[in-house]
Amino acid sequence: MPTPAPTTIPPATAPATAGDNRPPSHLFYQARQRRPMATRAEGIYIWDEHGRRVIDGSSGAMVVNIGHGNRRVLDAMKRQMDQATFIYRLHFENAPAEDLAAALAARCPAGLDRVFFVSGGSEAVESCLKLARQHAVATGQGSRYKVISRFPSYHGSTMGALAVTGHAAFTTPFAPMMHESPKIAAPTAYLDRDGLDMAARGRRYADMLDEEIRRQGPETVLAFIMEPIGGASTGALVAPDSYYPRIREICDRHGVLLIHDEVMCGAGRTGRYLGGDHWGITPDLIALSKGLGAGYAPLGAMIASEKLVRPVLDAGGFQHGFTYAGNPLAAAAGLAVLDEIDTHDLIGNAARMGGLLKARLEALKRRFPFIGDVRGRGLLLAMEFVSDPETMATLPRALNAHARMVDLAFDRGLILYSRRTRGGIDGDHVLVCPPMIVTEAQIDEIMAIFTDTLEALARDLSLPWSA
Repeated sequence: MPTPAPTTIPPATAPATAGDNRPPSHLFYQARQRRPMATRAEGIYIWDEHGRRVIDGSSGAMVVNIGHGNRRVLDAMKRQMDQATFIYRLHFENAPAEDLAAALAARCPAGLDRVFFVSGGSEAVESCLKLARQHAVATGQGSRYKVISRFPSYHGSTMGALAVTGHAAFTTPFAPMMHESPKIAAPTAYLDRDGLDMAARGRRYADMLDEEIRRQGPETVLAFIMEPIGGASTGALVAPDSYYPRIREICDRHGVLLIHDEVMCGAGRTGRYLGGDHWGITPDLIALSKGLGAGYAPLGAMIASEKLVRPVLDAGGFQHGFTYAGNPLAAAAGLAVLDEIDTHDLIGNAARMGGLLKARLEALKRRFPFIGDVRGRGLLLAMEFVSDPETMATLPRALNAHARMVDLAFDRGLILYSRRTRGGIDGDHVLVCPPMIVTEAQIDEIMAIFTDTLEALARDLSLPWSA
């Protein structure tokens, strides 16, 4: 259940930076910046070592869908820990993995009923690519190996997943080491100024896939991978409704497998269990993670149909695997997360609270003309900053507006998530994605800080706004 908001908020303190009295860290990640030490997390809040409370407005990296510190999930994990924490799948089956696989199959479109567990989103995407290829080999279609994807997009950081990612900042250093996939434009119809209606734009973007398949040679194209609702690379991009059935039709016409990357938009965040469910589309393969384990354990899954799996197993087996695939502790966490989602109608809450939050974000456009677009579904929402809302021209790159917005918000007690909007090079967007347990009162709290942060951003960067 949602955690009530504390009645008082300790004053904000600056994030830990060079010059604080902590010993040097032996850890390193993307950058050198130090952050405060977290000591506790509950509901939508995280506390640091000084007692300062911060709202987790991005659910970590759009992971902690059911909130932090859920006692029922922790108790389920403890019960499993008392029985076994690791069972290797080649030696024994385990009940949590079997039960979670059955529960996922029941939530997926008909026919998608075979589950392969992994530890995260990159592994889930990698598994989809490898199963697709092994199916082609097993069925006499060995000429098919090309996977078409979109630009911008993000599908993971392993070499295979990176090859289908369309994000220049991430892929460029590794280009000589990988076989980069063909790309088509992501359906950024909101940017177009062509006189077409959205339905026509959606069909036009989908037809780019048909053109690319023909350009590559249909007999060489294995699959097309897409995020039904965009993640961090495109800022919760939603294509026109006409796009989705047209993509399915094109894939069927050419015998190309359709892979839905549901790593970020799946597991209920958008107001349906799967992002593709909004359009009733059945893909051939699904990559799922993040909200599946909801931050309680590393967990992901590839979901496929028996018609894809059977030829591969008949040909000698799926030549792929990970040590922690089907881990009973992770599966027990996943089952408990699903139970929380169902028991408290968190998918319904994501739809309701997401609609409220999106309307509140859109209303800010009247005061802040540098807000060019607000988009997304449910609680996967983003706001894009521009220099001109008519032309949608980007802000100057040097302003680094998206990162500045994140820092200003953090100083005020709100965590946001941001990226460059247009291929990882230009543009700015921030994602506002609180946990699915968020209440209306907590949205008020988020919006108060968010609005104050926008005002500070406008002052800092000399952007237009009205009081």
